[in-house]
Amino acid sequence: MFSSRKITTSTKEFSDNINRVKELLQNAEAVIIGAGAGLSTSAGFTYTGRRFEDNFSDFIEKYGFRDMYSGGFYPFESLEEYWAYWSRYVFINRYSDRDNGTYEKLFELVKDKDYFVLTTNVDHQFQKAGFDKHRLFYTQGDYGLFQCSEPCHNATYDNETVIRDMVKQQADRKIPTSLIPYCPVCGKPMTMNLRADNTFVQDDGWYRASERYSDFLRRHKGLKVLFLELGVGMNTPGIVKFSFWRMTAENPQAVYACVNLGEACAPTEITDRSICINADIGEVLKQL
Repeated sequence: MFSSRKITTSTKEFSDNINRVKELLQNAEAVIIGAGAGLSTSAGFTYTGRRFEDNFSDFIEKYGFRDMYSGGFYPFESLEEYWAYWSRYVFINRYSDRDNGTYEKLFELVKDKDYFVLTTNVDHQFQKAGFDKHRLFYTQGDYGLFQCSEPCHNATYDNETVIRDMVKQQADRKIPTSLIPYCPVCGKPMTMNLRADNTFVQDDGWYRASERYSDFLRRHKGLKVLFLELGVGMNTPGIVKFSFWRMTAENPQAVYACVNLGEACAPTEITDRSICINADIGEVLKQL
């Protein structure tokens, strides 16, 4: 059990930490990236402010939504309105907007290394930046996939064509009824393949990615591994943060590096092999 007392970058010099991470990236036999929402926020995928207001002004006016995320949980009166909201949500975060270069900078740092990515992000930005899809494990789903809302079977379905049609054809906060997606097996409405409750579908692709990640960990056990955590908060810490802490503690050759504006920390048990940088991820990657 890890101690609750933690360290932060307030005790270390930013430039020294940058140099330490540079050296670790050069010498590591493997780099395991753990990415959370803070990475996409740094890349420009904000769910509040101007970006939200420009794309959802009609929904804000009617319902008073304060951010994109909370609007996604609203119990809309009809599927036509539900999908009008969600199609815009998916379109700008998965198919339309590109990041400000943050993901590309990260790829340049690790593309020649033996790397793997474990992420709770669902916006597909790693693949857009050039990361090998066989070195990615999206644990929480993908904005680009539908699943049965029941779910009656463990399969997911690409949604790009339908999402684009929904965005193009919607009016007055509603999509045409003919575009509502239904499960091809049981006929119930489809929903997004996002882990929100126990109905989340882990399809064959999910399990293959999980096995590739497990195999990567097995092959690099005991080697010089850099666990590079980027923008991971405490919403789902067990997936990335706690597992990185544990694996660092178990491997004397491993080092844990955490970059997170306002939330960079590590447990005292691995303080001597931890680097915590309390700064914007994009700026840190630029310096690296």
